[in-house]
Amino acid sequence: MGQVLEKEIRENGAKRYIYKLLPYCGMPAIAAALPAVRATRAVHSDMLGLICGELIIIFGYIVAVGDLKAKRIPNSVLLAMFASWALVISYQVAVNTEQSITPLMDSAAGFVVGGGLFLLVYLISGKGLGGGDVKFMAVAGLYLGLGATITVILCGTILAALTGTVLILLKKIGRKDAIPLAPFLYTGILLTVFLN
Repeated sequence: MGQVLEKEIRENGAKRYIYKLLPYCGMPAIAAALPAVRATRAVHSDMLGLICGELIIIFGYIVAVGDLKAKRIPNSVLLAMFASWALVISYQVAVNTEQSITPLMDSAAGFVVGGGLFLLVYLISGKGLGGGDVKFMAVAGLYLGLGATITVILCGTILAALTGTVLILLKKIGRKDAIPLAPFLYTGILLTVFLN
């Protein structure tokens, strides 16, 4: 193992190796974050909110790392994210139909606003925003609901704009260069889940 690591560092440089390894360092953070989500939600005994909070943290991380590394968000991850939400909400509707109507309507509103707003920007900007970001925000809206979706969009886009501005001022990127949006949306998701 040590020889493989040394060879990788020698051939590609330590900085490049660390860049490849760094995204996976977040997995322990996720493992630590999930009990915190449980603790905040357990007070309200909101099982649907608890499960959705955990799932959005896990799927959001996968999407953010994928977008950061490859500048694309795979449809397979988004489909798994949607299917997981559908399973959770289907069970909730089957078990407790009357109390599921409000969360279901809130999820639908989050889907429409998150996906619709990003789709509008995608169409107006001439694909300046990635299609994966549109789909990710739509599916994330199902988990978050209307209010949290708006908060995530605001936090994520402000963080992305500030980061882009700083990188342009430091001449690390040009004005026409793209930066991945999903990591900033994920940061907004984390802030929203933990502070909600």
